[in-house]
Amino acid sequence: MPSFKIDLSSAVVFVATAPEPKMANKKTGERATDRDTGAGLSTVGLLVSDEGEGNLYQVTIPETGYPEGLAPGMPVRVVGLKARDWENEFNGQKRHGISFRAVAITAAA
Repeated sequence: MPSFKIDLSSAVVFVATAPEPKMANKKTGERATDRDTGAGLSTVGLLVSDEGEGNLYQVTIPETGYPEGLAPGMPVRVVGLKARDWENEFNGQKRHGISFRAVAITAAA
């Protein structure tokens, strides 16, 4: 499935929610991992403001891709943000959406 790069060069980005481990299976407690590197994955809420519009995105990042102490309200830069559409069926219900993934998040200067 194709993914699309997102240009945040003119946007202001803030942490909305601190990183939390992303679960592959909530019942067993199995953490999601990156297929290529094996690094654990986390999800962080980001508030992106650009051209007078603000949106909240849940972004998946490897646990090695963000600094310790990342907290709500901190201005950040996002490296390698991509969007990918998804679709699945669970209990006869079709679901679809867009997922966001970044290579790293760094503190803004």
